Amino acid sequence: MRPITCIIVDDEPLAVRLLESYVEKTPDLELMASFTDSINAINAIKTQKPDLIFLDIQMPNIDGMELAHSLPEETRVIFTTAFKEYAFESYEVNALDFLLKPVRYNKFLAAVEKARKLYQQPSAPQPQQQTTLFIRVEGEWRNVTIDQITYVNGMKDYVMFYLDNEPKPLITHLTMKAVEEMLPKEKFLRVHRSYIVAVDKIQKVDRNDCIYIDKEIIHIPDGYLPAFRQFLQSRSTP
Repeated sequence: MRPITCIIVDDEPLAVRLLESYVEKTPDLELMASFTDSINAINAIKTQKPDLIFLDIQMPNIDGMELAHSLPEETRVIFTTAFKEYAFESYEVNALDFLLKPVRYNKFLAAVEKARKLYQQPSAPQPQQQTTLFIRVEGEWRNVTIDQITYVNGMKDYVMFYLDNEPKPLITHLTMKAVEEMLPKEKFLRVHRSYIVAVDKIQKVDRNDCIYIDKEIIHIPDGYLPAFRQFLQSRSTP
């Protein structure tokens, strides 16, 4: 297995030297560089792409929390700081661990072990993505391609599946909750008590929070607006 690569960023030279000594005597851990300046560290992190950063929080120019927000997705952080009040903030950037100064070697090793489990575990086979759905219609089972579904409309104990290039919906005896659990969450969003929509089939959203999809206009109630706006933000331009 390849070693875990790391970079140390701390404006205190003594703290840097201590961490360097810990890295040197830790198996499967390779030091790429050390920095006492966060700006130079950012440039090196972007080009060298280490697995792990040992990062102080209180630093001049750009503090550790700001720097952590700019890291590549594949690089994880172990914060090193003398101030335990930053512990809660560290969870915002998905920090791997939080070490209080002066850092003890046993605590350092425990944090590295978390990184080792993360980076050296064998990759699990990816589950096969669901592409079709069997829908019972008038006593028969229809095998429907999920990408055909534009939206689903619920009426009491029945739901109607509206499909591309199908003049009439497929009506089946199901609840909206059951349908929501069956459909892949990365492709479908519940926007109303009675509507689930295929997000890639949305044509527009007007200023009154109405979705236009196929020939249907769906007004999003207040209870569903926060999740929908979060979805919009993730898919929209700045």
